[in-house]
Amino acid sequence: MLSFQTNHQEFAPSEELQRNIKCFWYDKIECKKEQSGFEVVPDGYAEIIFYFGSELSISYQDSLKVLPSPFIMGLLNQPAVFNSIDSFEIIGIRCYPWTIFDMLGLSAAKRKNGVQVFTHPIAELQSALCDLIRLHKIEEAIAKVEEYFLKMQSQSSEDSLLFKAGTAMTAGGGNMPVSQVAAASHTTVRTLERNFKQSSGYTVKDVSGLMRFEQVRNRLWHEPNLNIAGLAQELGYTDQSHLSREFKRYSGTTPAVFARKAKQQTINNDFVAFIQS
Repeated sequence: MLSFQTNHQEFAPSEELQRNIKCFWYDKIECKKEQSGFEVVPDGYAEIIFYFGSELSISYQDSLKVLPSPFIMGLLNQPAVFNSIDSFEIIGIRCYPWTIFDMLGLSAAKRKNGVQVFTHPIAELQSALCDLIRLHKIEEAIAKVEEYFLKMQSQSSEDSLLFKAGTAMTAGGGNMPVSQVAAASHTTVRTLERNFKQSSGYTVKDVSGLMRFEQVRNRLWHEPNLNIAGLAQELGYTDQSHLSREFKRYSGTTPAVFARKAKQQTINNDFVAFIQS
């Protein structure tokens, strides 16, 4: 079992950025053994990740691939396993998947799922952020990142269609049919799907499924004794079997096994999954 501790903090973005960014966050991950591996479970967001300290790598095709800072963690359809030899610190920008690529000005060819390396002027922040992190000036580091995105956003245009669609999907917890999302966006299903796929690389249904899985994952992590059949009914799954199939699709394990692990972490104060709210 992996043993490491985290020091997670989240920071709300200014009102001007809330269309594109869910939050900024900081974490210090203190590994307790050499070449520790930890698992990141899928959710409904895409993230830009800066890290500082020990080298960070990802398990890829039976080998380890070292990641630069920053990198993008796009939507995942299964858990990603990261590795580090020692402790490291992270600043993350948690973005809505239908905004992140347009916000960075990346071409459609770059809009991929999973963990990916990208080239962008935002990488120039690495040195200044590293200095602030070294001095433990976390809030100043977050403010510098926010300032960068405020300047970027002032030069970009917002797509109200995608904003309306994303707002409806978020409010519905991933439970809203595509036709209703289109109606909330004042557009047709065809136009919505085309724009959504172009912006995120995923369909509305794909992202909705991840949003709903994320709710189940978080509830079971924080309340592992929950009745799974009741949770399935509460979150709009057809039945417990439907929830279990979808959960295993994204996590590689069943809800019951995941809940048992979550309960064990509470007892041992260890973490086997990188869970964020």
